Amino acid sequence: MNRLEAFGYIAAQAARGEITLPTSVNAALRLQLALDNPDCHIEDAIKLVLGEPQLAAKTVALANSAAFNRNGDAPLTNVRAAVMRVGYRSLQTLVASLVVRQFGARIVDPALRAKAEQLWEHTAHVAALCAVIARRVTFVNPDTAMFAAIVHEVGGFYLLSRADEFPGLLDDDPEKWAELCEEVVSREVLKKLAVPEPVANAILALRDGWLTMPPSTLLDTLLLANQFAPVGSPLGVRTEPMPEHADSVLDFVIDDATLQSILQESDDEVKSMSAALLV
Repeated sequence: MNRLEAFGYIAAQAARGEITLPTSVNAALRLQLALDNPDCHIEDAIKLVLGEPQLAAKTVALANSAAFNRNGDAPLTNVRAAVMRVGYRSLQTLVASLVVRQFGARIVDPALRAKAEQLWEHTAHVAALCAVIARRVTFVNPDTAMFAAIVHEVGGFYLLSRADEFPGLLDDDPEKWAELCEEVVSREVLKKLAVPEPVANAILALRDGWLTMPPSTLLDTLLLANQFAPVGSPLGVRTEPMPEHADSVLDFVIDDATLQSILQESDDEVKSMSAALLV
């Protein structure tokens, strides 16, 4: 099977809803769906977290990170207190990060694993930037922005997880078949993961999206974060270049001093959360 046939095969499977999820994703996905239920009580959430040892450890680590313990209080040592501190929205993002990471966990080929690690590093920086840009520039919900960033490359992770089956699938791709396939795959994986429609729509609009002035939407937040992320995606650039003179227009919204401050704050956020969300 040549590459074009392989892409067609994967895309056709996705279009039929035949998304192959790692077995380890199922438990985390059940937890995510439970947390999405508005009737989910805090006690139920705590029990669900306790049922997943990896998630429990990461929740405590996240609660003790500088992002959630800015006063330097004594470290929390139990899941109940950790869940109370981070809240549902951050817990949902943490679960999403576990789901996304599981796609890379089953990759065998060393070159593909390296790409998956770089893609996760890119995702981590975009997530941190999204949170800061949401707070300081676009004023969308920072938790929603970070959640969107965590799952915005899920199509790429899925293709990487399938590439072991098709040697050479993600080699240099001048015809952009990978991007076309990933668009179909992303839509179906986002649906399979029950990502809320407004978030999924913003992610799917990234490839052809344009920045509005002043930036004020979730899509704008993702576009800016991707542009300023210090680590790029190993699967290529999937966003439209900014139009001519856009830099000068953007300067009215984000001057150089503000940009440097945002980059520093996001870098600090990546480091502070590295023990939990971003590993």
